[in-house]
Amino acid sequence: MNSGEANFWMNGRLATDVIEISDDPASLDDGGFWAVSTTFEGAFTAAKFATVVESEFEAHQWKALAGKWVSSKSEDEYVAYVESIQEQIAQGWVYQVNACRELRHEINPSVNLRGLFSEILKNNPAPWASYLEIPGLNIASASPELFLSRSKNHVRTSPIKGTQLPGQTHFGAKDIAENVMIVDLMRNDLGAICKSGSVSVPRLLSSESHPGLVHLVSDIEGELANDVSWSQIISKLHPPGSISGAPKSSAISVIQKHEIKRGPYCGVLGWVQGDSCELSVAIRIFYKDDSLRFGTGAGITWSSDPHSEWEETQLKARRLISIAGGELG
Repeated sequence: MNSGEANFWMNGRLATDVIEISDDPASLDDGGFWAVSTTFEGAFTAAKFATVVESEFEAHQWKALAGKWVSSKSEDEYVAYVESIQEQIAQGWVYQVNACRELRHEINPSVNLRGLFSEILKNNPAPWASYLEIPGLNIASASPELFLSRSKNHVRTSPIKGTQLPGQTHFGAKDIAENVMIVDLMRNDLGAICKSGSVSVPRLLSSESHPGLVHLVSDIEGELANDVSWSQIISKLHPPGSISGAPKSSAISVIQKHEIKRGPYCGVLGWVQGDSCELSVAIRIFYKDDSLRFGTGAGITWSSDPHSEWEETQLKARRLISIAGGELG
């Protein structure tokens, strides 16, 4: 892999020799291997690769960052955002909203994120860790969350709702209620593209250990209806329910009012090939434009404690920011 080559890696699958970049989800129906990245706001980017092999990710060096990460919201501003969501919940406008903020750090434009991803694989091995580097887009992901897997017509999504430190034995009522809300939302989303009666929940409220955290995870599965296209799948499921809220349309309107654009953070990242895919929810990601950016958030319900939700955003960011370097803002 030379330094100027576009590439994608996920779960031991390395794609090189990019031959096309598309902003049209219909491109995925051609059967080729496509690396896919969407923004939370709905922008779609897919890169078609000619060569796909089983390979470990080639290790690169990373020079740790120095100085402070800048947050898009202070603690007081984030607390006020949480309280505003709770006012909307009290009015019956929304039940749950995923409230996020962005951390930003200066970075040399010539630096790619291969070294950072090498450190992520070594120090924070996440189940859906992935790396994408194509013209105009560079993402190093430590995502713990599956947005969609597909094998022929069978599909599965595994939303995460509920976070605690290792050693804590029970999730609270707030985490359980939040998870069940999102399961219901995702059952509804899958129902729009699956055969009637085929959507099921084979795993509900399972505790999963991840690097430095324990998450509450559920699985929702279904069988796709006949002749459903990739464009239809993406339009019906996007953005992921776990990082928007319920009802999804109301939650998105609240997010748009209070947050800067999330970009690739909270979008989708992964691959599609024919009738197969592995697509993650793009959380715990670093991406680079004019700066290095990292998003963090928490699910807000009526029973949320605003300062505790701020601490959850700190908890989710702390381990990965320590890998990148610099001081958490």
